[in-house]
Amino acid sequence: MAAPVRSRPSGVGRNPEFGLPSVPGASQEEIRRQNLGAVLRYVHLHGPTSRAELTSRLGLNRSTIGALAMDLAASGLVTEEAPTTARRAGRPSLVVSPRSDRVYAHALSIEADRLRAARVGLGGRILDLREASRPGGMSGCEAVAPLAELVRDMQRSVVPDALLVGGAVAVTDTTRGRDGTIRISGADEALNAALEAEFVAGPGFVAGDMADLAALAEHVRGVATGINDLVYLHGDVGVSAGIIIGGRLMVGHRGHSGKVGHMVVNPDGLPCGCGSRGCWETEIGEAALLRHAGRQPGGPEVVAEVLRAATDGEPAALAAVERVADWLGFGVANLVNVVNPDAVVFGGSLREVYTIGAATVRRRLDTMALPASREHVRLLAAALGRDAALIGAAELAFDKLLADPLNVDVAGRVGTADPA
Repeated sequence: MAAPVRSRPSGVGRNPEFGLPSVPGASQEEIRRQNLGAVLRYVHLHGPTSRAELTSRLGLNRSTIGALAMDLAASGLVTEEAPTTARRAGRPSLVVSPRSDRVYAHALSIEADRLRAARVGLGGRILDLREASRPGGMSGCEAVAPLAELVRDMQRSVVPDALLVGGAVAVTDTTRGRDGTIRISGADEALNAALEAEFVAGPGFVAGDMADLAALAEHVRGVATGINDLVYLHGDVGVSAGIIIGGRLMVGHRGHSGKVGHMVVNPDGLPCGCGSRGCWETEIGEAALLRHAGRQPGGPEVVAEVLRAATDGEPAALAAVERVADWLGFGVANLVNVVNPDAVVFGGSLREVYTIGAATVRRRLDTMALPASREHVRLLAAALGRDAALIGAAELAFDKLLADPLNVDVAGRVGTADPA
């Protein structure tokens, strides 16, 4: 198995609306592979699509689309069927659909308080989902074994001759220690080694930051579909961001970008788990919300209770959300000035903070951000909920297949891809 890597493969974030441009000097076989990938990527993202629509969207002629669709069908990646209803006279255009039931990827998430594993079919449909609690203090490496057990459990229900094409894991960058303190974590070489040791067969795993992968999911399947310049903010124990520019994720050196929770916004503020003081995370993280609401530190259930109380108009809870929303707008204004995105998407616990305190966030943004940056930016609540990171991880896992569908058979059939 190839050693897992943290960086995003080059195809993730590619605009799926058009065929890939021909590379000067490319052979006919290279062009064919390129076009096969474009067709498969389109139906993966858009679902069942007629040959006529593929011809129009991808800029290829009818005969080429027909040949490509037949090749993909022969490989077992798509099906071709007549439409159930004919819309006009003449021979109907066949509908090309991804084989969600047969072609799949494993998507895992190591979250602050839980572990999740999903089997996601081509086309982005979650076929199976399992989860377990993550005790305080459990490291990312220690989380691999229970995740592998969840995967083994899922594999028992996989249909014969199904095709596993890859796996990916989304990793939170902040966890709770056994003593309740907040600690900085995330993907590292030790986690990669643990994944390689546990999943010794099959196509292997890639890993990515949870906010990056949730941003990717919202970009290709969620509220930010069609928006190519965006900042996704994820809140749980900590705060991080996934940034997409020109339709592509910005991952930084060795994948360590988007740590916006550690922007210093209040030099006289509280100490942060990173060792600094007054980080944005200390003002808008879940601990800050509970502190302002007069609640004792706790897990997701306590946070959800405060947010429900604020929605119901409880004064203390509502005041806490408004205070966090004001600091949320403060940091968003700085990010908007730096990145100049078309949208800012709020996910995790920040989704509810934004939903309740949207006017406060917008007011702070309008006060601080430059007019050229704030006038066009859209503030959006994430659409995919707690599944966003899993959906994004699946997109990461599918990328190799979508880039070169002819190499699908190197991944292996079910029965050879179970973790040891």
